[in-house]
Amino acid sequence: MLKRIMLIDDDKYTNQYHQIIIDETQMCNETIVFQYADEALEWLKNLDEHEFPTAIFLDINMPRMNGFEFLEEYERTFPNKNLPIIVMLTTSLNPSDQQISKKYKIHDFMNKPLDETMIHRLDSEYGIQQTATRTAS
Repeated sequence: MLKRIMLIDDDKYTNQYHQIIIDETQMCNETIVFQYADEALEWLKNLDEHEFPTAIFLDINMPRMNGFEFLEEYERTFPNKNLPIIVMLTTSLNPSDQQISKKYKIHDFMNKPLDETMIHRLDSEYGIQQTATRTAS
């Protein structure tokens, strides 16, 4: 079972839909939702390492702080942090967005909307269930 998934997307309806999909997988204990990346980052800064989300689904195009700016600040703030699994989840069809994302420590670049298959694939490819268990100990 996943400990915690974080959604960061400025569209509240997208967040609601993705939360429903995550709930339907029954693979997550808690979903944390932020509409602004800067608020999500501040929230993360106040957590102990064992409280971190297992996975973060991050939109690119958002006001105040976009997904790439979030990643830049996240990597500067948490340079040695292996967790969480970070997935760019976007509607962007711009090939340069995917190219830019390669300079960050993300695990995947996926197109919206999130679906159950994507969550199961992440679990299978990155072992996020096992990781969540190890970190919770």
